[in-house]
Amino acid sequence: MAPRLKTAKTGARNKPLNEYVRKRDFTRTPEPAPKPASHAAGAFAVQKHAARRLHYDLRLELDGVLKSWAVTRGPSLTVGEKRLAVRTEDHPVEYLDFEGNIPKGEYGGGR
Repeated sequence: MAPRLKTAKTGARNKPLNEYVRKRDFTRTPEPAPKPASHAAGAFAVQKHAARRLHYDLRLELDGVLKSWAVTRGPSLTVGEKRLAVRTEDHPVEYLDFEGNIPKGEYGGGR
């Protein structure tokens, strides 16, 4: 008999978020903790992030998590102008609606 594949209900969804969870103390930051999957496929967001250096975060939903990149100089309004996007850890889909201040000293915290 072939081995059973894990589904979102058996915990496979949270595996890509291990790094996200490891970097945060959810008793100290208002950032969302991962929850069971319930999202719209293909969702995306561009979020302004006033961390140590101001930048923008690009988040694209894929396989139940948000694949994330930090865009160091922000998005461009000029067609063809390139911007460096640095890959960061996956985030939970709940991050699409997140607005708030991450405390100084926490991962991703402000100035």
